[in-house]
Amino acid sequence: MTRRPITRVGLQFSGYSFAGVPDQKLFEHVVDAARAAENAGFDSLWTMDHLHQIASVGSQDEPILEAYTTIAALAAVTSAARLGVLVTACGFRNPALLAKMVTTIDIISGGRAILGIGAGWHEEEYRAYGLSFPPPRQRLAELDEAVRICRAMFTEYAPKFSGTYHSIDEPLNIPRPINPDGPPILIGGGGERVLIPLIARLGDACNFFGGPATVRHKIEVLERACAAVGRDSGEITRTWLGHAIITESEWELQESLDRLGTLLNLPPNAARGFALCGTRKEVRRQVAEYRKSGVDGFILAVLDPTDLAHLHSVGTTLREAMDD
Repeated sequence: MTRRPITRVGLQFSGYSFAGVPDQKLFEHVVDAARAAENAGFDSLWTMDHLHQIASVGSQDEPILEAYTTIAALAAVTSAARLGVLVTACGFRNPALLAKMVTTIDIISGGRAILGIGAGWHEEEYRAYGLSFPPPRQRLAELDEAVRICRAMFTEYAPKFSGTYHSIDEPLNIPRPINPDGPPILIGGGGERVLIPLIARLGDACNFFGGPATVRHKIEVLERACAAVGRDSGEITRTWLGHAIITESEWELQESLDRLGTLLNLPPNAARGFALCGTRKEVRRQVAEYRKSGVDGFILAVLDPTDLAHLHSVGTTLREAMDD
């Protein structure tokens, strides 16, 4: 059974270093961008789960807001877009407490919460904050247990779970989520041996990177993993994460691509593979290519979310492309 995608066009807030904006005014600009995004047709809003800024977005000492307190605040000042973290670093929070946090955001927002979660990867933050950073196999096992605990917290009264790394003993998650099935769970990552089979077993959505051919391959792996456990892969929303750059000027486009390439530490002219970019017509064509590869929705970052005119252009273009 194919379900309605949890998002078709989402906006990710990845950086909070806005030119000329002092720290005490940062959130005002985030709110302006969030509301403008809703008006432009974005149906979901996302934050990254980082405590230090990552190199692919900016310098380490740039301001960055904690993910869940930011999303909770946005829940109170928006009205339509779903809200999530792309994706929660599993090791940052106790999974039962995380489920309670997401449920609280669901209540604040009137049922718009999404739980995005992954194994975590940015070791520097773990060390800086005094958190343990186990090897990949253990982080993936912890993720498996965390997702099962969150699902139980969303759907059961006083659940029990005893795993290798996490356990719960009849925690009460009251008030309950708005939807009896709980907020949908998006599991981030594209590892083919462990992570994609985990999505097939436990996820409502997934998120992939790369060009259409790469994404098509990941979706084929997901489809085989779903078949192996007897699940309809159409139940799982497939999203793509990247940047969006829309301009009618080739010079402006190249300038933006050069900036993106510098952030991502890419060779010259390689940034095009990490963005929907070009004129509105060109971007609509690129969206069509990803949709043919099996993508249900797009989660996009922009270089400057305070450029509300560009944000509106991205949102309306993507919405029109999804309706084609």
